[in-house]
Amino acid sequence: FFSGFGAVPDALGCRMSDLRITEAFLYMDYLCFRALCCKGPPPARPEYDLVCIGLTGSGKTSLLSKLCSESAENVVSTTGFSIKAVPFQNAILNVKELGGADNIRKYWSRYYQGSQGVIFVLDSASSEDDLETARNELHSALQHPQLCTLPFLILANHQDKPAARSVQEVKK
Repeated sequence: FFSGFGAVPDALGCRMSDLRITEAFLYMDYLCFRALCCKGPPPARPEYDLVCIGLTGSGKTSLLSKLCSESAENVVSTTGFSIKAVPFQNAILNVKELGGADNIRKYWSRYYQGSQGVIFVLDSASSEDDLETARNELHSALQHPQLCTLPFLILANHQDKPAARSVQEVKK
């Protein structure tokens, strides 16, 4: 590129040979390439394993779909379990969502091992009977040996419905 120019003065007025100019441009190209393309893989984000439980229809699947930027339309209740990786800027949550039907809840404890936290989703607009069932399931999970020391997030879902209970009512 500069071969026709012979020696070119550098910033201090010294003359640089064609070879030094070529080396300087190669080094600048290398630095630009590193800056734009080769920063290497992003640093590993820590991963946490969570379990997501709640009665059928409480909104577990919809919640996880939203967190994963998936469409929440045509959501079908989970029968059995599903696992979703929920990416955040500084961590990844591997969430094991467990179906909430009566015949599945008795198997929840088989999926608790290795969990580092619990999300309990509650339909705040549910009937009194369903709310009582949810309370019993929550208390059972809180007392389970594999979960009793873990952080719990209790999410009172469906707050947009007219029959939704307030946070204070849910706390009771």
